[in-house]
Amino acid sequence: MYSNTWGGPMEMATDSDAGDDHRSRQLDVDHASVKSLEETQQSWLLEPQTKKKKKQVDLGCMVCSQKLFLIIVGTIAVASAIVGLSIIIWKFAPKKHHHPAPLDNYTIALKMALKFFDAQKSGRLDKSNNISWRATSALRDGRDAIGGPASNLSGGYYDAGDNIKFGFPGAYAMTLLSWSVIEYKEKYQAAGELDHIKKIIKWGTDYMLRTFNYTSPNVGYVFAQVGDANTSIPNDHYCWERPEDMDYPRPAYAVTSAPDLGGEMAAALAAASIVFKDSPVYSRKLILGATNIWTFARRKDTRARYVAGIPVGEVPFYNSTGYWDEYMWGAAWMYYATGNYTYLLLATNPDLAKNAQAKGGNPYYGTFSWDNKLIGAQVLLSRLYIMKSPGYPYEQELREYINQTNTVMCGYLPQYKKWNVTKGGLTMFLYGQPQQLQYAVANSMLASLYAEYMKAADVPGWNCKGYFYPAETLNNWARSQVLMPLPVSNSSLIRSSRSIIMAISSLCMKNTQGQKLEHI
Repeated sequence: MYSNTWGGPMEMATDSDAGDDHRSRQLDVDHASVKSLEETQQSWLLEPQTKKKKKQVDLGCMVCSQKLFLIIVGTIAVASAIVGLSIIIWKFAPKKHHHPAPLDNYTIALKMALKFFDAQKSGRLDKSNNISWRATSALRDGRDAIGGPASNLSGGYYDAGDNIKFGFPGAYAMTLLSWSVIEYKEKYQAAGELDHIKKIIKWGTDYMLRTFNYTSPNVGYVFAQVGDANTSIPNDHYCWERPEDMDYPRPAYAVTSAPDLGGEMAAALAAASIVFKDSPVYSRKLILGATNIWTFARRKDTRARYVAGIPVGEVPFYNSTGYWDEYMWGAAWMYYATGNYTYLLLATNPDLAKNAQAKGGNPYYGTFSWDNKLIGAQVLLSRLYIMKSPGYPYEQELREYINQTNTVMCGYLPQYKKWNVTKGGLTMFLYGQPQQLQYAVANSMLASLYAEYMKAADVPGWNCKGYFYPAETLNNWARSQVLMPLPVSNSSLIRSSRSIIMAISSLCMKNTQGQKLEHI
């Protein structure tokens, strides 16, 4: 409250001795005048004194002076006028719009490749699926089971333009997506795609966990495929229609031996457990599933490729040529996910390397694909040696893997003529086979990753037959493959999407500062 600067009301006082003083002075006065003065002043000199009242305003809950009230009301009115005028000026004055910087081509390609997986989703879709023309489909998958009990096999992803769900390449796709997130998590976040790709991975791993009893340490079967293309009519290729409109039988094939499929599934679940380490409950669930399917894959009593358990008519689509590469690949990912050196001991076992033909000897050597994981495993284990160097008894075989990886990287360069190259520069890894783009982008991904591993460890490059090449040589070659302006078929593009994401992410998200990548 403001204090009254004028003080309290003025008070008039009378002196009781005035009469005595008057008598002592014996002044000659006009008594009539005195009487007149007394009568005139008596009305205010002799009446009881009353204080002058302040002007106040009663606000109900408090009382304040009228002056203070007017000051407060005036201040509020002026402030409101200033604020209101500022808003009007801001709203109607011409503005200079600041548009966000346009996305670079790599980021655009990455976003489009991720959207492919949204379009291929099977099962019950929610509104956030990002593809307006796709809806829930195939909720009855797994009821027509062959080789295993009827199960809920909804979810997962359809394959290359058809509506079949193949477990072997599907697991491989999830492994590669997880690998890209592990290496470039912050870059995905900067592109606004981290949550998106994690949802994509989880959609795939949730489906994988439905294809076998992931809680049992004694897995007896795993569903390898849902739907068929050649075994019965009508089938998925005979009836070319949207998954939402499917009305023909969709058999689900379970197999009791699958060292290749089981090894790849273990790799996918283990890699995803690292991606979801910020969600401990789900990460442990993935580790449990990976451990149990790995045990199933490593059973010694009946080791036969998974295609031996499905109808002959379905074998040509994703025919696995072996499983020793999946053992090395799966063991490496299981070690990274668990830290259990038993897995690393297996991955660096010379006998396993020999069976996997780690030193070469087959026409697929040096070609990374859904069927051949050998060079992928060698790059992954080379990463371990470059970043951590675990020492004895693993060091010798890890050195061998680095030497073998260096040899494969030399073969990527066109001057060494390991592979045929088109006039436009596309490397033809499996000459004469269709869908060449998938092999080019998959191996581009490995080349770029290996280059970044070398840079992160301050390794300037590598030698090829006496010639030294900087690490950036591999990135340049990878760009030449991914950016190739070739007319490719829809099937080739679709089959390549799982590798395109990894290749693009490794190029547009590479560690350009030369800092060490986070250890897995």
